[in-house]
Amino acid sequence: MMRLWLPVVALWRREIVRFARQRSRVSGAFAQPLVFWLLLGGGLNASFRPAGAAPGTNYVEYFYPGTIALVLLFTAIFATISTVEDRREGFLQGVLVAPVPRWAIVLGQALGGTSLAVLQGLLFLLLAPLLGISLSLLSVVSMTVVMLIVALSLTSLGLIIAWRMESTQGFHAIMNLILLPIWLLSGAFFPATGAPAPLRWLMTINPLTYGMTALRRCLYLAKPAAAGALPALGPSLVISVVFCVVAFTFAVRSASRTAA
Repeated sequence: MMRLWLPVVALWRREIVRFARQRSRVSGAFAQPLVFWLLLGGGLNASFRPAGAAPGTNYVEYFYPGTIALVLLFTAIFATISTVEDRREGFLQGVLVAPVPRWAIVLGQALGGTSLAVLQGLLFLLLAPLLGISLSLLSVVSMTVVMLIVALSLTSLGLIIAWRMESTQGFHAIMNLILLPIWLLSGAFFPATGAPAPLRWLMTINPLTYGMTALRRCLYLAKPAAAGALPALGPSLVISVVFCVVAFTFAVRSASRTAA
């Protein structure tokens, strides 16, 4: 078992070390969502009242959990793009010919991106008191668990795409075409209540919608009514976990079909 988990830890550590040496990734994965939150939240705050939100909730506060999800999404994109770079530099070929199962390789990559995403998500969570949102120890722990599930799901989705791509340009194009719409239709940017029927249907079948719901529920764990009209926390967590398992399984299959 130690021989199986050693490559997982090595690949996880490699992602952390690479991140520490590439400081520009911090600005890309953390500062950019922060700018989006301040500009979009501030610009729409006076003219947009989220339908179905609790009374007194302004758009800056509504968009805050969605920005945390955006931090997780951007970190997943920056973390999984390293797979494409590793193939071009020849490192991935060396890993593939090693006597290591593909699930261990994918797990190491996914845990590296997930760790970075959750760390930056927790840093962004420190801004909650500025909005008047009181955080208890239970809400922080539950938010951390949900962020782990969502980040691992998004990183696995990114790996599904990255293992099939040969260029970073193509990777960015596919990621923008798939992951950004998934985030937009998760209730992060606007609620399902009041949206046109086709969008409501898409938001209902979008698995990230339930991860977003779990984030909001956990953020307002002390005041459940402040989360607004949302599905219950339990079913949302179950759907999020199932989505995470399915995404990771397909990431392993995508890696298994890649030749060394």
